[in-house]
Amino acid sequence: MKFYIIAGEASGDLHASNLIKEIKLLEKNAEFRCWGGDLMKEQGAEIVKHYRDLAFMGFVEVVLNIRIIAKNISFCKKDILNYRPDALILVDYPGFNLRIAEFAHKNGIKVFYYISPQVWAWKSSRVEKIKKYVDKMFVILPFEKEFYKSHGYDVEFVGHPLLDVINNFSKQDKNSFIQKNNLNEKPIIAILPGSRKQEITKMLSIMLAIIPEFEDYQFVVGAAPSVPHEFYEKITADTNVKILYNQTYELLSNATSALVTSGTATLETALFEVPEVVCYKGNFISYQIAKRIVDVKYITLVNLIMNRMVVRELIQNELNRANLRFELNKILLDKSNRKRILADYELLKKKLGIEGASKKTAELILENL
Repeated sequence: MKFYIIAGEASGDLHASNLIKEIKLLEKNAEFRCWGGDLMKEQGAEIVKHYRDLAFMGFVEVVLNIRIIAKNISFCKKDILNYRPDALILVDYPGFNLRIAEFAHKNGIKVFYYISPQVWAWKSSRVEKIKKYVDKMFVILPFEKEFYKSHGYDVEFVGHPLLDVINNFSKQDKNSFIQKNNLNEKPIIAILPGSRKQEITKMLSIMLAIIPEFEDYQFVVGAAPSVPHEFYEKITADTNVKILYNQTYELLSNATSALVTSGTATLETALFEVPEVVCYKGNFISYQIAKRIVDVKYITLVNLIMNRMVVRELIQNELNRANLRFELNKILLDKSNRKRILADYELLKKKLGIEGASKKTAELILENL
């Protein structure tokens, strides 16, 4: 049985790799041709394009790279026809994947979508396209099932795959972690500046600016595996921060607080029970466009799922040195605030459902085939 999978970001690579693992347990002869990353490759998938060449963040950035995107879409269509998979599995990444869904459907290929695009936030018109071209949608956020139901489309809520990933993580002894990475004994503040070069460039320098004001702590950057070390070094050159690769979960399991760029990492940080300040700053024009068309109260998954402000979001002009210093002090020193955040994290875990999202999705895909 042949599967063609498209994941365009680091988080998609993680979740798709676990889905591949579960499909292989159920279907021994399964083959996978994919757009994704190193984690999918580790599971035996043949990688056609790496996600580091696909991730463009913001409206302006998409426009500037429109020719590359069009070329990738054209190549992808031809590649799917040549491969003739039994099923196409799409993982988030909507701008690209919905075009491919339409193409595959029209060519008689079964289309599954794992991890819904955020159509509830903007472009709800895309629901009609999903209803038309996607055979089955598997959602991971509890409110998404009701959203789709209100649009006359039945989807499967499978729970959040991060619950499995984090519960299966074996925590390293703190002393071993410190020695391995030449850290000192000061409490650790994790910096997670995102996985795309664009967002790292904008976010990391602002995050680093407050370091001199927190001398009793050590700041450690969790680096994206797809971004070269030299790229980080250019930004961190005047600081003494450590940059760790492929140790984000080890870092979070030993951190006292975190500064996190909006995205999947905000939810990972919450599931590791680390109080966080969420940061986001994009291209000015892209942000102005987004502000006018995105219909959500929050940008952070933690706050969206809980439907209230659990962790502080510093967006665009609010993301500055003074605000960041104030909010970090609040999660470090205000005991009642930390207690509230941790209590809310427990409620969040309950809302995310039970473990086994990847396994359940794999079973449902094979059932539907």
